[in-house]
Amino acid sequence: MATTAPRDTSPSDCPVLATARIVSGKWTLVLLRDLALGPRRFCELQRSLAGISPGTLSVRLRSLEEEGIIERREFAEMPPRVEYTLTAQGEHLVPIVDAMRAYGSQWLGADADCGDGVRLRAVDA
Repeated sequence: MATTAPRDTSPSDCPVLATARIVSGKWTLVLLRDLALGPRRFCELQRSLAGISPGTLSVRLRSLEEEGIIERREFAEMPPRVEYTLTAQGEHLVPIVDAMRAYGSQWLGADADCGDGVRLRAVDA
């Protein structure tokens, strides 16, 4: 997938602000956390994100797909199967989520395993 700037940024935008526009949406960071572990189906994401409605999850996934952060793959099977995965662009957001995990653990006393039980993988630069 081609690397493109999000629709609502201009070349004069601060890079931090441009990135914040993508990751600041409700549920976005926890979606990235879950997808960093590998492909996930809609129902798996919904179970992991207790409290998210199916409509909200659909909107967030569609938004991240439009930004080029995730990819939706449909499999020609019966019953139909759809999986979501991070794109290369999305993989480069994983260190941000990992840094937030480390900060929360060290400075905020948040010791929960976030429901995934493993540390996020690093992206090769």
